[in-house]
Amino acid sequence: MARIDVRKTYKLYIGGAFPRSESGHSYEVTDSKGKFVANASLASRKDVRDAVVAARKAFGSWSSRTAYNRGQILYRIAEVMEDRRPQFEEAVRQSEGVSAAVARGQVDAAVDRLVWYAGWADKLAQVIGNANPVAGPYFNHTAPEPTGVVGVLAPQSSSLLGLVSTVAPVIVTGNVAVVVSSYERPLPAVTFSEVLATSDVPGGVVNILTGDAVTLGPWLAAHMDVNAIDLCGVAGDPELATSLEVAAADNLKRVRRAPDAEPDWAEEPGLSPMTAFVEQKTVWHPIGV
Repeated sequence: MARIDVRKTYKLYIGGAFPRSESGHSYEVTDSKGKFVANASLASRKDVRDAVVAARKAFGSWSSRTAYNRGQILYRIAEVMEDRRPQFEEAVRQSEGVSAAVARGQVDAAVDRLVWYAGWADKLAQVIGNANPVAGPYFNHTAPEPTGVVGVLAPQSSSLLGLVSTVAPVIVTGNVAVVVSSYERPLPAVTFSEVLATSDVPGGVVNILTGDAVTLGPWLAAHMDVNAIDLCGVAGDPELATSLEVAAADNLKRVRRAPDAEPDWAEEPGLSPMTAFVEQKTVWHPIGV
């Protein structure tokens, strides 16, 4: 008797758990040739709210950890990704329609990107902070602080390297993230959520929703408990990007604007993805006290 493959329906990742979408809806995920691969949960407005609540709950303990410890945890994510390399390569190959060699290169770059950000964890404050010269008997120091809950509309084309390149700078700086994955290519994000669940990342620090950025983006941009948003996932759609910027203005969110086209994620990202979501706080302290 011929065996029938098990048809998978992947769930969301919220607060360290894998719930179904509140709506109960899912959608078919196909490979680059249109062949059915799996079902993915179709996140709803209620799922966005639940993810923001989970992220806010996690923010206090995550932001108060030492930068060194956050770097250790990012490095652990890279280690677990390395262990699950075959699954990631298959997901990238199916999603992006690339060769096995190219998929292997994408996974290499994604793991390396995590290690790169892990290395910056305890160095960023020394680079962008400062001891300011002031006239008076005071020390004056400026140091970066995390912004809070950051919404991330993940890239639509680069399903793994682009995803990692937008999530890692958010959490390494002490923020927490609510991520909307690529709509047509969600499988690497699903596998990434399974890695997060088993790699020392506290529940709620990263929450991953599968669904359409066109639908979920406005709710995330308008949510009053989201402090910043990365609009990379709507690159090439200036009308939608502008409407999300307008919605984000209601509570003065920090906005990382959508580029005209999805960037080359293989290039070294520099510091701007990290500095986009930190605030500079200045402290005065009397000399001799």
